Amino acid sequence: MPPAELAIRARRAAFNRAIAAGDAAAIRPILARDCVMVTGTDSAVIAGCNAQLKVWQREFAAPDRLVYVRTPGAITLSPVEPIALEQGEWQGSERSGGAPAASGVYTAKWRKTGRHWLIEAEIFVTLG
Repeated sequence: MPPAELAIRARRAAFNRAIAAGDAAAIRPILARDCVMVTGTDSAVIAGCNAQLKVWQREFAAPDRLVYVRTPGAITLSPVEPIALEQGEWQGSERSGGAPAASGVYTAKWRKTGRHWLIEAEIFVTLG
């Protein structure tokens, strides 16, 4: 596995750990300043790192919040630019460890900036 793919998978694992822990501060270094997220069910567009962190903080404060896990399948590295596309499946489960409440597929665009890979865009689609 190429080092860039390993680095992206490690950043995704860190993002998953931050969601599980309810730690918005740990999400910040994984997101590009102008990142965009399109949510899975209502296709809400959340533009910018600060806007996304506010959404996560609100989510983390909810007593019955879901814990989301994104599981990468394929990661395609560009041979001409420091960018990559991640494709995988996501699942949101009750924090208490209950059954999945929602699930689907996602794509994420990553860019290497300096030494780190950052998420520039994510699109989620709810399938279950």
